Amino acid sequence: MMKIAVLVSGHGSNLQALIDANLSGQIVGVLSNKPSAYALQRAQAAGIPTRVIEHSDYVHRAEFDQEIQAQLLEWQADLVVLAGFMRILSPEFVMQWEGKMLNIHPSLLPKHKGMHTHAKVIEAGDTQHGCTVHFVTAQLDSGQSLAQGVLDVQKNDTQDSLARRVHQLEHIIYPMVVEWFCNKDLIYHPKEHVQLKKQPLNHPIQIYETA
Repeated sequence: MMKIAVLVSGHGSNLQALIDANLSGQIVGVLSNKPSAYALQRAQAAGIPTRVIEHSDYVHRAEFDQEIQAQLLEWQADLVVLAGFMRILSPEFVMQWEGKMLNIHPSLLPKHKGMHTHAKVIEAGDTQHGCTVHFVTAQLDSGQSLAQGVLDVQKNDTQDSLARRVHQLEHIIYPMVVEWFCNKDLIYHPKEHVQLKKQPLNHPIQIYETA
C-alpha cells in the first residue's frame, strides 16, 4: 500500500478531502510548520500521526528542510502531498522527491503562478479559472500539470466567490490524482512524458464545474 505524507500550513480542507476519499493508499503522517494549523486537528480526529516543525526555529532553510526530510523518511513516505503548505522548499529538498511530490495551485497553470490568483483572474478579465494539480519541481508552479478543475468566470464573481468555487474543484481533482498515483495509473518518467493508464499525458485531464 502506498504511504502518503501530507504537508499543511492552514485550515486543511484539501487534507479533509483526501481523508474522506478512502484512498487505496494510506496517509501515514501530516506535517505542519504552524502549530495552530487546524489541519492538524483534522488529522488527529482521523487517527493520523502529526508532527509540527516550525520554520522559525531554524536559522537556515536547509536545516528546516533536513528536519522535514528526516520525518518523511521515518514515515517511509512514498508520496508527499502539499496541501496548503505555505513554505517554499529548497531545490535540494525537491530533487529528492522528484516524481513523488504533488501540489495543487489555484489557477489554470501556466497562467497566474504565485499568489493572489483570484485577483489576477479578475484584473485580467479571464473567462475561465480553476486549479491545477502538478508535480513539484524546483521552479515555482512549473512542474508538469496532471489535472485541472475548470470553471467559467461569471460577471458577478468576486475574489471570494472564485475562491469558494475553486476550492470545491480542488476537493474533486486532488484526491483523483493522488489515487492515480496510489494505484500506479500515474507513472513518472524523468526524461519522457508522464504516463496515465499507459498512455502519454500530453495535456492535463480537465474536470469542469457542474451547475
